Amino acid sequence: MNFDETDKKLLLFLQEDCKQTTKELSYKLGLSVTAVYERIKKLENLGVISKYVALLDRHKINRDFIVLCHIKLTQHKKEFVLQFEREVMNLQEVTECFHVSGDYDYILKIGVKDMEDYRNFMLSKLTALQHIASTHSSFMISEVKNTTAIVL
Repeated sequence: MNFDETDKKLLLFLQEDCKQTTKELSYKLGLSVTAVYERIKKLENLGVISKYVALLDRHKINRDFIVLCHIKLTQHKKEFVLQFEREVMNLQEVTECFHVSGDYDYILKIGVKDMEDYRNFMLSKLTALQHIASTHSSFMISEVKNTTAIVL
């Protein structure tokens, strides 16, 4: 898809703060309120803007212990892969799950309260999933970059 400079700016402004009014955006972009509204609707209808969300502060909700857990499945049978993916979708502690190439099959980003909370998660939820051969966990020391913005 090709975007003009105005669309690119608009998308950046919306990613910074999607609660801005069309009036505020029109002022920043030098367009009429109607033109901004129509551009936003076009981007939504095309699926470029897929949803609007509130980003929570992990520290304020006691979910600031971040773990990257590498998962290896016992086999790569289609039914094992699909079952694992269905089950991991129900784990509220898992905020991201990537099917990857290399030594492991999946990488999970997990947010919990602390090490004890992670241990409980591992023992009661993650290891209860079928077809997991092994796990390898890495713990976040500090957050260097964390953004949801995509610059075009």
